[in-house]
Amino acid sequence: MSEPNTPKPFLYVVVCACGIAGDVGKLITAAQERHWDVGIVATAQGLGFLDAEAIQAQTGYPIRSAWRTPGEARPLPPADAIAVAPATFNTINKWAAGISDTLALGILCEAYGMNIPTAVLPYLNSAQAAHPAYHRSLNHLREMGVLIGSYEPHRPKTGGGADRFHWHEALDLLDPHLAPRP
Repeated sequence: MSEPNTPKPFLYVVVCACGIAGDVGKLITAAQERHWDVGIVATAQGLGFLDAEAIQAQTGYPIRSAWRTPGEARPLPPADAIAVAPATFNTINKWAAGISDTLALGILCEAYGMNIPTAVLPYLNSAQAAHPAYHRSLNHLREMGVLIGSYEPHRPKTGGGADRFHWHEALDLLDPHLAPRP
């Protein structure tokens, strides 16, 4: 628990485009209950799945989804940890390959070099999960120290599994990896 004058740790939540993305408020609430401040970084497609006004009201920060222009103020404090939830097949594979063509992927690629603890909660269907690139990507992310959640892929064309997606697992994975604050 933070002392009154000690800043809370700051969590970036990277949100990808999928049906359960609109439930990210569950992770925000869980993080705030654990005394985290939270900022949302959405993929460009993920932004369309979110209620930006509700998220800004809940976090106190705007959702980031695009690069800043030179000289533009940083809308979020630096991250103490990152949770990628929900993480799609596309984001997982591009991240593992070191592709940094969006703000979300740029942040994830830099996190490795900055030693920022990062957890990922995959959300994809079993047909995507069967692709060999996905397994190579997860193994590569593990080798990089990324903490991988336990979600079991849902059946294709069902968009299901929201009841089996455990938002709090990202925090459970990250908590032991955070350095104590002074």
